[in-house]
Amino acid sequence: MHIRIISGKYKGRRISAPKQLPVRPTTDRAKEALFNIIHHQIFIPELKVLDLFTGSGNISYEFASRGCKTIVAVDKNYQAIKFVKQTARSFDFNIKAVKKDVIKFLEKTNEKYDFIFADPPYDMDFALQKEIIDLIIERGLLEDNGIFVLEHIEHLDFSGYHNFDFSRKYGLTVFSFFTKK
Repeated sequence: MHIRIISGKYKGRRISAPKQLPVRPTTDRAKEALFNIIHHQIFIPELKVLDLFTGSGNISYEFASRGCKTIVAVDKNYQAIKFVKQTARSFDFNIKAVKKDVIKFLEKTNEKYDFIFADPPYDMDFALQKEIIDLIIERGLLEDNGIFVLEHIEHLDFSGYHNFDFSRKYGLTVFSFFTKK
């Protein structure tokens, strides 16, 4: 599996992830659209980013390539975290990779983030995805004007959910945006 960095210092660089990683990386088209939206709302180098269900680290690498200084990448899969740590070292990315269940991480952390991205498995239970939203919002994990983006499959709809702002669809992928209000 190949990951391509689409912008920033390492634009065009390809990263080869191990085939055995149980991941579904965000497509280049969807990733590019996501970062176009983000770019017009916030200044990336100053962000404190939390990348949940990081998998191959695709989103974290994109933030790092664009100059983001503080990135925390969380996944429960040992091989995924090992790969993210190795890649971060080889590119000199400031990514802190944490091996932990995402729900448990959200229940325990007291850190606040400017941008939180979650890309849970598409077959994850709808109630668990709502629990992720609840934990982020109710525990106050977003800074003022912070943005949380949940990547999910097209048949799920979070538009009536608290702090929902808008969504964008790219093929089967939907990004639902939530903001701290």
